[in-house]
Amino acid sequence: MISEAEVQGYLADGLRCIGCGALIQTEHKGELGYAPMSALLKGFENEEVLCQRCFRLRHYNEIQPVDLTDDDFRLLLNEISATDSLVVYVMDVFDFSGSLIPGLHRFVGNNPVLLVGNKVDVLPKSLKRSKIKDWMRQQANIAGLRPVDVQLTSGKSGDDVPALMDMIEKYREGRSVYVVGVTNVGKSTLINQIIKDATGDNKDVITTSRFPGTTLDRIEIPLDDDTFIIDTPGIIHQDQMAHYLTPKDLKYVSPQKELKPKTYQLNPQQTLFMGALARFDFIQGEKAGITAYFENNLMIHRTKLEKADEFYSKHAGELLLPPTTENLDMLPPLQRHEFKVTEKTDIVIDGLGWITVPANTVVAGWAPEGVSVLTRRAMI
Repeated sequence: MISEAEVQGYLADGLRCIGCGALIQTEHKGELGYAPMSALLKGFENEEVLCQRCFRLRHYNEIQPVDLTDDDFRLLLNEISATDSLVVYVMDVFDFSGSLIPGLHRFVGNNPVLLVGNKVDVLPKSLKRSKIKDWMRQQANIAGLRPVDVQLTSGKSGDDVPALMDMIEKYREGRSVYVVGVTNVGKSTLINQIIKDATGDNKDVITTSRFPGTTLDRIEIPLDDDTFIIDTPGIIHQDQMAHYLTPKDLKYVSPQKELKPKTYQLNPQQTLFMGALARFDFIQGEKAGITAYFENNLMIHRTKLEKADEFYSKHAGELLLPPTTENLDMLPPLQRHEFKVTEKTDIVIDGLGWITVPANTVVAGWAPEGVSVLTRRAMI
């Protein structure tokens, strides 16, 4: 029986996963090559040394997300531009701006891009899907993309996966398909739903050999004898709100159910706090209804603008949650962004949600330093 010290020696020598070739490491969960020591000890006994990602793929037919740095991801995108393929670009409809890949249109070459808006199930049902698709196409055009089509999905429920597969089949024209996206957009959940749809069974019926981890940075899922759906790791956006939160606090940020908008009748010089994560100041304008679109469990508190700084200092981490007091140090200080609004507008806090404000107002949005706050024409 191998000892932990012997395994550490193999790790020091550059032990590699037999499934994908990644260097095995035990320190950084969620990064390439991660495997817990307990799993490695069993792996040596069974002559099957696998990273956690490949282990779960081989035994549970589950694709887990793996993150890449910007530089790693751009190398991968350059590889895509040299192929003749269809690019499926998965975005989060709740966090569209936060799931944009800067300069993607320059990296995909002449390959067509199919834009997929995931997590559509969290948007209010009153918002028509046709309007969401039109809005997504407009936003993509602004970013320099010209998608051949737009499809909405829910990776969580899988209800829209058959329609997505029909659209992929339509546009791939016999070519392989690259699936790309940033972290936290639900890409791997969607890929797993595609696997279930392909087999027609939710049980573990897929043979290991059908889904090899072929390289350090992707997994190939055969479509036929010659072409594949190629699942790529998510690119890390350092300005995403999720990077500053613990898993426990994330449940207050990432919607799992349909959003229930909350409308507040605000006078000028009033402030809303979204937990301790963000702040909205209504500075100037007529009394108006301000509608907030955030995770349903995120507590929103109203106070006077003149008392807002003192209120935050006193209550952040306690009344204003998340994060809790012990995790408040992880959060950079809130940074102010002021906007003069001339039409109905969304004030968007990347990865957290948005507030819809009427025309002819002056407002400010606050978010942790490094997290983007921007405006867009009102989505709803």
